[in-house]
Amino acid sequence: MKKTWMCIAAIGALAMLASPAFAADKTLALVVKGLDNPYFDLMHQGCDRANKELKKEGYNCYYTGPATAADESAEVQIVDDLLTKGVAAIAISPSNAPAIAEVIRRRNTKIPIITTDADLLPKDASLRKAYIGTDNYELGYKLGEQLKLLMPKGGNICLVMGNPAAENINQRAQGTRDALSGKKGIAKLAGENNWHEISACPLYVNDDAAKANQMMQDTLTANATGLDAFVFEGGWPLFAPQAYSQVVAPIMDKIQSGKFVIVSADTLGPELQALKEHKVNALVGQRPEEMGYQAAMVMRDLAQGKTVKPIVHTGLDTCTWKNADTCLKH
Repeated sequence: MKKTWMCIAAIGALAMLASPAFAADKTLALVVKGLDNPYFDLMHQGCDRANKELKKEGYNCYYTGPATAADESAEVQIVDDLLTKGVAAIAISPSNAPAIAEVIRRRNTKIPIITTDADLLPKDASLRKAYIGTDNYELGYKLGEQLKLLMPKGGNICLVMGNPAAENINQRAQGTRDALSGKKGIAKLAGENNWHEISACPLYVNDDAAKANQMMQDTLTANATGLDAFVFEGGWPLFAPQAYSQVVAPIMDKIQSGKFVIVSADTLGPELQALKEHKVNALVGQRPEEMGYQAAMVMRDLAQGKTVKPIVHTGLDTCTWKNADTCLKH
């Protein structure tokens, strides 16, 4: 099945590149981790917003990615195809940062490359011209701050993460651990400021909503009295509202009374709805639509030979039960 998805994604990218209407010198390719994630739909909207301005200059923001975020190899193949055939610039959200860096290094291209949403590892940062997106360490830190406000005496927690090689998620986890521990660089909380990560965690859900909810369920079952909080470094469980509602149903009284706390990254529709229904305690949201727009405009500038800022942070929004109706009005 995985190979089938990879083939579909790769064939789609190759078909685009082979199209007579495809103008390589005017195409700005935005490659996301997976087309099955609603978060990236918002980046697509940003790409489309940019196109309303870019068409005046003949440029086109082309949105693509593998069918599923779980298929890292398909994203690598799409990037390889784009580098081989040629485009004006590429923006990538790397699912597997080392693998994306390797294909860029191997192709030794002159095509301007930036990262968006997720970055390459620091040792590979010279391979891209800029990073556009969230300060992921700050996002994780803010999640930790929200958890401290809601559970000031500490507790036993579980971090929910995506892909082990996704640098943005690893940065968030570090921010959370630093906020809770009051120290820098803690690998896993083991009592600092009375915060403990249980032995079964972190959970790596590979950007899969169904898997995320199943792993949550299994963790709650196995730790019925020994777990006090979840920190979702990405909102994967909340992307499947029905499954998530079933998972948290037995602990809804605890969530609403503050005896069990769940804080999550992102503020997409299903997540905000869960917040309003008090099924999650707090959200720290990114601005993916703005990321898609800014990535397209920075690619345009690079294609025209202009100098760009190496880092563009697109901001965060903190949403709680108190401000759920107004937190995104900025």
